[in-house]
Amino acid sequence: MDSLDALDRAIAACRICVERPRGAPLPHEPRPVAWPSATARILIAGQAPGTRVHASGRPFTDPSGDRLRSWMGVDEATFYDRSRVAIVPMGFCFPGLDAKGSDLPPRRECREAWHDRLMAAMPAVDLVLAIGATAHAYHLGRLGLGHLAGRTLTETVAAWRSIRAAGDRPAVFVLPHPSWRNSGWLKRHPWFDAELLPVLRGEVAARL
Repeated sequence: MDSLDALDRAIAACRICVERPRGAPLPHEPRPVAWPSATARILIAGQAPGTRVHASGRPFTDPSGDRLRSWMGVDEATFYDRSRVAIVPMGFCFPGLDAKGSDLPPRRECREAWHDRLMAAMPAVDLVLAIGATAHAYHLGRLGLGHLAGRTLTETVAAWRSIRAAGDRPAVFVLPHPSWRNSGWLKRHPWFDAELLPVLRGEVAARL
C-alpha cells in the first residue's frame, strides 16, 4: 500500500492533466488542492476547486464552504483540522470554465490516478460526505452501494436514508453541492434541511 505522505507529495507535484491529459489539457497551470489524512474519521469528497480555491490553495474558501460548514455544524478551526477532517475532491485542480462561465466537471485524470490509492491509505475514515454526482458515483460504486443511486442527483439524495443504512464503515451521506447556485434546489426540497441535516450533524459531532 502507498504511504500517504508519499501520495500527498506526489499529488502536490501532479501534472498529469497537462502532460498526459484525457482530452483537452488543463487550460492553466495545475494547482492541486487535496487534504488527505491518515487519522481523520470524516472525509469530505467534493467536486473540484473553483476559482477562489484555485487562488487560495485552501479547500472551500468560498461561500460554498460557509454553507458546507453550516450543514456540518462545525466552525472553521474544526473544518480545517486535518487530523479530524480529510478533504479529497474528485478533481484536485480547478478544471476551468465553460462557455457560460460555469465550472467544468472534475477532470477524470485525478480519479484514475489517485483516488483508489488514497482511499486505501486512509483507513480511519468512517464517514464520507459525498458531494455532487461525480462523488456519488465514485464512492457509492467503490463501496458496493451503486445500486442505491437514483437516475438523477435529486433521486440519489432523496435515497439518503437507504444509503446511510446500507453502509456502516464508512457511513455515506450523499449531498448536493453547497454552491449558492443550488439555493433553488434547497427551497424546492425542504426535507433536506429538516430531515437530513440534523442526522448529518449528529454523525459529524460523534466523530469529532
